[in-house]
Amino acid sequence: MNETIAALVATVRDACAERSGTGAVTACADGGWNAGLWAALEQIGITTVAVPEEQGGSGGDITAAVAVLEVLGEYSAGVPLAETALLAGWLIATCGAAVPSGPMTAAIAGPGLRTRREDGGLSVRGTIARVPWARHAHRLTVLDNDQVIVLERGGFTLTRGTNLAGEPRDDLHVDAVVPASQVHGLPAGSPVSVQAFRSRAALARAGLMAGAARRALELSVAYAGEREQFGRPIGRFQAVQQHLAAMAGEVLLAKVAVESAALAFAPRGDADLAVAAAKVVAGETAGVVASLAHQIHGAIGFTEEHALRHSTTRLWAWRDESGNEDAWSEILGRRAVSAGTGGLWPLLTRTR
Repeated sequence: MNETIAALVATVRDACAERSGTGAVTACADGGWNAGLWAALEQIGITTVAVPEEQGGSGGDITAAVAVLEVLGEYSAGVPLAETALLAGWLIATCGAAVPSGPMTAAIAGPGLRTRREDGGLSVRGTIARVPWARHAHRLTVLDNDQVIVLERGGFTLTRGTNLAGEPRDDLHVDAVVPASQVHGLPAGSPVSVQAFRSRAALARAGLMAGAARRALELSVAYAGEREQFGRPIGRFQAVQQHLAAMAGEVLLAKVAVESAALAFAPRGDADLAVAAAKVVAGETAGVVASLAHQIHGAIGFTEEHALRHSTTRLWAWRDESGNEDAWSEILGRRAVSAGTGGLWPLLTRTR
């Protein structure tokens, strides 16, 4: 982490410490969001991090965006920064259009969405399932083959839903004619593709998970030092120490895997392979850390008021979003098989 990213992370951490405490996170339960924190992040200028400044973004690269997402995951921050910066902002900027301000979300046009050219615009009709933060987004950005469609909030209705952690995951119903000015064609040779979209979404979830796992470890270390049994803190018992050591190892593995995947987005990097590894590692970390953290805390960690459940419910939810370990392991397996006996070692050991 260079000095610029370290300073950015410190600033975001201060904002989260002030505006995303346990009370603020609890207030976001059941589909809410943290508008105060989002305003603070906009003031800092990082809600479009990794989007080029000439397109209205904050500049920086994906390593900076992932470093920020780790902090947001650590604080269970209820804001759509991953969807705004890494997905919607990226799609719009790649088309050469100016990125608007405000929270956004993004999705891939699946078989449930139909588009047709009409005079003055594009007819868009159908449904998109489980779009993150849609009810709070000012705009929805849809990747539809070789074009990017930008829908204003009034251009769709929604059926509210949430993930296990209570974050919005809404089903959208679209029946609109989108003006031509809001339909952008992807340039020739564009890096945008369905797979690239999925890789970015998976990397974002892995970054958030790395932060949430770190928070679960911190809470467990603190609790083990405070809770006493048989006249001494439970952290002095060998079994608890082993649990904490195992958690620390998993947290470090996830962080290294996520940072390595972010670096792989550099030119000529193999991002898909690195992201697959990072999502698998982060998913395994989520399972181990959540399980051991609740064992250390006992029943108290499951209560509505306790901060631990904010981290562990997000770990369980994000583990299954944007492809779980099975899905990304299958991609890793295919890459290993296609590399063959002569190409497997170079595939596993190259750094970019």
